[in-house]
Amino acid sequence: MKVYIEPIGRLINEFTRLPGVGQKTAQRFAYKIINMTDEEAKNFANAIISAKTDVHYCKKCGNYSEGDICDICKKRSSETVCVVKEPKDVIAIEKLNEFDGVYHVLHGTISPMDGVGPNDIKIKELLERIAEGTVKEVILATNPDVEGEATAMYISSLIKPLGIKVSRLAHGIPIGTDLEYADEMTLSRAFIDRKTL
Repeated sequence: MKVYIEPIGRLINEFTRLPGVGQKTAQRFAYKIINMTDEEAKNFANAIISAKTDVHYCKKCGNYSEGDICDICKKRSSETVCVVKEPKDVIAIEKLNEFDGVYHVLHGTISPMDGVGPNDIKIKELLERIAEGTVKEVILATNPDVEGEATAMYISSLIKPLGIKVSRLAHGIPIGTDLEYADEMTLSRAFIDRKTL
């Protein structure tokens, strides 16, 4: 027996494709949209389409951007580069107002178990940025899990021989925690107390 009419069933199915959204939450989301005014529903749909079509990766750092180069890369000195796993980590660090350098987003971490090697993430692009000659320090801010640590150590082994200062966030962040879920005080302390590798 068919529980939902086709448009509602399709909407619920699409919501369940989002991370952390189960059947009941998807159902609540679907009913909320159905009860929106036409204008609210159009605004919601347009926001999704705009996010998909207007958001790009910055050609310098790999962060989200509306143009070719993000505002952070346009306005800040590139002497200090903070290396993170993904764009949402940039947001977590930016909320602290502790860092005034630029970022480099790897778009992943080294994970042989998942078939992800150094050539599958943006390490080559980081080395190209360093080769430009303006970088004085690289802060490795990958997650403090096995993959993040392995990635940090690998990148450190490539950069240290170049005479560039390499530091790592202090381990005030519990092992196994993603940066986006760390509370701001812990993340702030870890950032301030970073150590040279």
